[in-house]
Amino acid sequence: MSDATTSRETAQPAPDPTPPAPGSVDRGTVLASAAFGALMLVAAVLVIVDAVRLPDTTAVVGPAAVPLPVGVLLGAVGAGLLVDSRLKLRVAVSGPPWQSRAGLRVLALVAALVAFALLLPLLGYVVTATALFVAAALLLGAPHGWQVVAYGWALAATVFLVFDRLIGLTLPAGPWGF
Repeated sequence: MSDATTSRETAQPAPDPTPPAPGSVDRGTVLASAAFGALMLVAAVLVIVDAVRLPDTTAVVGPAAVPLPVGVLLGAVGAGLLVDSRLKLRVAVSGPPWQSRAGLRVLALVAALVAFALLLPLLGYVVTATALFVAAALLLGAPHGWQVVAYGWALAATVFLVFDRLIGLTLPAGPWGF
């Protein structure tokens, strides 16, 4: 055998540089969506169980009026993510390992939720919710810029005003009073 034949036999084929077909779904993203859906289902069960355990009052709108529907919606979205992931998993393609960062995004979202829970009593609802909304939007692919921060702040401030001022459910105010 010649040296040229030996080198051709041992040489590995070059990786295919062509990107996946349009419309194909990255397997890592699908699995990360499924994991986040499962996490949402667990959170939904916890929220619903806690809402059911709240004491009854004689008020027209009791304390479970908000957490119960939120838990149900959380469960519906989580179940929807699981079903969608199951359907997309059949056609998902594995991309190069350096392109699949979906698992890191899910971990970053969980870290943002944990940071929200830890910082809420210290910084108040509006500041921590703004940070959570901005982090989630950026991790889910929103364009970078001040608009994301403005939308996050507007959403957090609106929720604060509705719950704290209109409904009368006190949210953590933080050192700035909001």
